[in-house]
Amino acid sequence: MGQLISGSWALLLGIMLLMVGNGVQGTLLGIRGQIEGFSTYEMSFVMSAYFVGFLGGSKMAPEMIRRVGHVRVFAALGSFISAVLVLYPTVANPWVWVLARILIGFCFSGVYVTAESWLNNSVTNENRGKALSLYMFVQIVGIIAAQALLVVGDPSGYVLFVIPSILVSISFAPILLSVSPTPAFGSAKPMKMRDLWGVSNLGFVGIFLLGGMFSAQFGMSAVFGTEAGLSITQISLFVSAFYVGALVCQIPIGWLSDRMDRRQLILVVSALAVVGATVGAVMSDSFVALLVAAAIIGGTSNPLYSLLLAHTNDHVGQEDMAATSGALVFVNGLGAISGPVVTGWLMTTFGASAYFYVMVFLMVIMCLYTAHRMTKREAISVEESGGYAPISPTSSPVAVEFAQEYSQMSGNEDEDTANER
Repeated sequence: MGQLISGSWALLLGIMLLMVGNGVQGTLLGIRGQIEGFSTYEMSFVMSAYFVGFLGGSKMAPEMIRRVGHVRVFAALGSFISAVLVLYPTVANPWVWVLARILIGFCFSGVYVTAESWLNNSVTNENRGKALSLYMFVQIVGIIAAQALLVVGDPSGYVLFVIPSILVSISFAPILLSVSPTPAFGSAKPMKMRDLWGVSNLGFVGIFLLGGMFSAQFGMSAVFGTEAGLSITQISLFVSAFYVGALVCQIPIGWLSDRMDRRQLILVVSALAVVGATVGAVMSDSFVALLVAAAIIGGTSNPLYSLLLAHTNDHVGQEDMAATSGALVFVNGLGAISGPVVTGWLMTTFGASAYFYVMVFLMVIMCLYTAHRMTKREAISVEESGGYAPISPTSSPVAVEFAQEYSQMSGNEDEDTANER
């Protein structure tokens, strides 16, 4: 682990600072929107716009990198991110914010593609799993740290927008000044949606549902907090609880994933998410209950993403991994785009508690569909399945393919070990 950190510390530090900047702007806009008098439904479009841009960036960034190189793409997109972050308080108009969020989502997606390809190039087969775990840890820590920044300034002013802009600008220095070689970037033939459906029905449906689930957490949690009358400190703690739960639960769920039928585990974890969301909906007047609900939801939905990727990967050949990763990110993006808009409309119609009822609905569908698929397809034995690779729902196709490679590699190693015995 020490050798991995010494070789990738600049990249990991840069990614953490990027996540701080991204985490601040996501929560801060939810609070500032209410101050500016934006409606919940208007804010739902603002939050959804990020995922529109993110989806476009994941498609276009690889071609941009092939044309002009990693360094230029990284620097150019970073400059746009810094500029947009200080644009928000300057032009307080929801539709300008929508356009700004599309742009910043596109830029963050391109930056992630660039950074993750660099990380993938800097590791070996022996430390690939540790690199994935460390990468996800750095991402989540960055988002949690971002929530603490909300209490150091006035959300109605400019300082809280300037701080993430500075952090994002600084984040590129350790990466661009690093001596790490620029990785090669290949191209993969895209996979059609019907082909992904044929690979894994559950993976297709589950990843789509999780797109809506995660975008509600990432985009609408602060909007819910303002609608529920929480203070800025309480909103900060509420948003942080999602990611603390994700950080704590990845290891035990990953351990179970490699020792049982993954569909059974997906069913159980989805059911726990239903419980967490129900607690939030029924006991939304209690702040402690909201923290517990957020921790349970975050601690189940984030590992579910890795579980569904591992399950899908069990049915994918090595030659199709790159194409599958792009298709999975696309399906996840479609769910993420629709999530905030549907949630915002329901919150406008039925009140703030609808935020949790949307999650209840999504996870109930996940449970029912998982149970249905268990009756339609034989389970792959534990010995034949690949390993569990922790990965964030915000990752680009590069990181998803990175995780798939590790999953298949670790699965092959386990099989060889079993054969030796």
